[in-house]
Amino acid sequence: MKLIIDTANVKEIKRLCEILNVWGVTTNPTIIARENKPFEKVIAEIDEVLDKKQTLFVQVVSTDYESMVEEGRYIASLRKNIVVKVPVTADGLKAIKTLHKEGIKILATAINNATQGFVAALNGAEYLAPYVNRMSNYTDGVEETIILQEMLDEHDLDTEIIAASLKNTGQVKELIRNGIESVTLPVDIADLMYLNPATDEAIDAFTNNWYKVYNKKTLR
Repeated sequence: MKLIIDTANVKEIKRLCEILNVWGVTTNPTIIARENKPFEKVIAEIDEVLDKKQTLFVQVVSTDYESMVEEGRYIASLRKNIVVKVPVTADGLKAIKTLHKEGIKILATAINNATQGFVAALNGAEYLAPYVNRMSNYTDGVEETIILQEMLDEHDLDTEIIAASLKNTGQVKELIRNGIESVTLPVDIADLMYLNPATDEAIDAFTNNWYKVYNKKTLR
C-alpha cells in the first residue's frame, strides 16, 4: 500500500513525513500556484524535504501536444525520482505515447471513467489517477475505480492506480478494502487517517489516572 500526499506545502509535507510512511507527493498546477512562489522554487523546496526514494509527481500546464511533450521533458529533468502528470485529453494521450517511448514515467491524470484510464494504460502510462470524488457526481466513483482495476488485471496491464480526488476516509477505506494499492490524499484527509477524538479521550483518562496516584504526568 502506497500513501501519497497531495500538496505542495513544504511544511505540511515535512510534518506528515514525520508521522506517516509517505511514499510520495502529488502536485498539480492549482496546488503549486496556491504556494504563490516561482515554480522552480516550489519544486526545489519539495525536493529538499523528500528523500531520494520518495516520488514526486508534477503536472504539465499546457494543453496542446507539442507543448505537453516539451514540458514533460523539462519536468523529467528536474529530479531523478519524478513522474510527469499528463491529463487524458486527446492531445494528452498522444503526449503520453511519445513521452513513454522516451523512457519518461507518466501518471495519466484527470481520469473520470474507467475507459479513459484503460486507454491511458495502453498508451504506456505507468500510473493512473482516477478522480474518485468528482466521478461520484455522475456515478459511483469508488466502484468505477474498482472496475478500472479489474480491467487492468483482466488484460495483464501492470499500470498502477493512484486514487485521487478523495474527500473522506470512507472512500479511502473502500478502495483499500477492494485492492486499490495507492491513494493520494489532501492534508486534511491524511490527518483523519489517524486522528480520532476517542483516542484523545482515552489518553487523557490514562494520564489523569496516573497523575492522581503519582502526582506527575510522566513515567519517570
